[in-house]
Amino acid sequence: MSNRPMSALKMLQSLRRMLSSSDVSRVAMYVALSVAGAFAGSLAAVCLVPLVQPGRVLVFGSGFINAHSSIERQIAVFVLMTCAFALCRWKAARLGADLVSRCAINLRGMVHARLIDAPLASLSDATSAEIANVLTHNVEIIVQGYSASLQLLIAAITSMVSLGFALWVSPPLVLATPVIAVLGIVVARAYGREQSEVSRQYVTDLTRLFWHSEDFPRRLRHVRSFERETAEKGSYGAISARLGYGYKRQLEIVASGRLLLELLATVGIAALFVLAHRWRGVDQASLIAVCLLLGRLLPYLVSTKQSFQQVRSAVPAFDLWARYMRLASDRPHSGSVNANRIHEPLRMEHMRVTPPATGLDVRDLVLVPGEMTLVSGDSGIGKSSLIDVLAGMVKPDVFKARIGTRLLDFDDYRERVRCGAYVSQQVRPWQRSVRECLLWAAPEATDDMLRAVLTDVGLDRRLANSQDGLETALHSSSSRLSGGELQRLLLAQTILRKPFIALLDEATSALDSAAEIAVLSAIKRRLPNTILIVVSHRTGVAEIVDQCLSINGDSSIAIAKRNATPRSNALVETG
Repeated sequence: MSNRPMSALKMLQSLRRMLSSSDVSRVAMYVALSVAGAFAGSLAAVCLVPLVQPGRVLVFGSGFINAHSSIERQIAVFVLMTCAFALCRWKAARLGADLVSRCAINLRGMVHARLIDAPLASLSDATSAEIANVLTHNVEIIVQGYSASLQLLIAAITSMVSLGFALWVSPPLVLATPVIAVLGIVVARAYGREQSEVSRQYVTDLTRLFWHSEDFPRRLRHVRSFERETAEKGSYGAISARLGYGYKRQLEIVASGRLLLELLATVGIAALFVLAHRWRGVDQASLIAVCLLLGRLLPYLVSTKQSFQQVRSAVPAFDLWARYMRLASDRPHSGSVNANRIHEPLRMEHMRVTPPATGLDVRDLVLVPGEMTLVSGDSGIGKSSLIDVLAGMVKPDVFKARIGTRLLDFDDYRERVRCGAYVSQQVRPWQRSVRECLLWAAPEATDDMLRAVLTDVGLDRRLANSQDGLETALHSSSSRLSGGELQRLLLAQTILRKPFIALLDEATSALDSAAEIAVLSAIKRRLPNTILIVVSHRTGVAEIVDQCLSINGDSSIAIAKRNATPRSNALVETG
């Protein structure tokens, strides 16, 4: 991936390419309404001339306004133009809000879909805090920049139309416009480099703040047990201080740029009066009209610097978003295999897995539907790496397998294990209620099926004591489920899933030994056509499994059927 900083122009071009055909038509309508509003506003300014200076009408406006008509008619024309201007601006604002909303939805949907389909290896160096930031606040910063670009578009259109009218009214008075425009560009670019540096640091510090805020209840117990509350407050406070400084400096840069723009506007208006006084042939009506037309630009002039700042702030946020969008897809695109109809044993003839650095060579591992295999070994020895391969999520260095007489390459195997279930001790349900959590795994399940599976995992009594039953909230203070109960709920999902293969990576770690045996036995009973792989440090689990795969300290593999002599898988090959 390229780490070169992205420019604001490239960011806007990338956002433009993301627009659908319907979005492009909406942008075109947005521009049309902005042009119409600018024309209506400029005409309203022209209509003020005979009201401010009765009896005087601009030459080009004589066909539009009769200087000798009644004051009531002149006011009516002015009100009509002003209302048209307000209506066009209102419609443009609503359309702009729709465009910004669509942009936010698309940005979040695209990066979330890419993360869901990304190879696990490509996420190994990404912190969960950074990913959380990409999916949440980071997108808000990009959307603010997109909204600011739409505001700049309106400002540009209004300025061009107003200056066009002013040039039509009195060319001499607009001679200073090029000089003012050049000065405006210089002011707009002032502090640009500092703004970019502050914005990039702000995105970085925001990610660090997410890291400090992750899994807060568990983190709090750890902090208090070590009596490190003061240090934690200081660390959090330091990041907050940097964020506060970044936010403050961004606003200061905006204020400084606004001051320069307002001073520039003051100089420009003063220059107009000097020109009008010195230049012969400039009448008062023209002077009034030009001042009114250019006066309409003052609100845009004031907000322009802030809009530029928001666009610049969006650049590093979009750069982070784009980095994750460049992740390759690791999901197979062929049709799903009905793996539950296949009841033949799956024979892993040879798999070589890294990490660990020395590699794991697994040979002649036979996985039979309905049977349970225990994977054991010391922490950090490679159990999770092996489970990732068996789940089809990480490609091994070597893979040779077959079902019956049919040879399988890894893509074939991965297609079959798409109908799988992988439960880890680190996963906690994110759904709101018990029902929502279970239906996430089996949308067609009935209430009777849900209650039956809760009985299987031993959660029926817990919910029977809750007045909400299946609607029991998972995370509310009044009905919060314990860590063991949440694990039981995830195992209930596995039973409902009826997978081709179920991989339980210490998924019963929060249960006591007796409860672990009871739940695993229920899963084995309820899933007679599922290959069951269990990772556990408890020796008691070996009593209910059909075979054990042990990873020894020297990375050798021993596979033993229950009540059979262990078969050694020494690591002598490199694949």
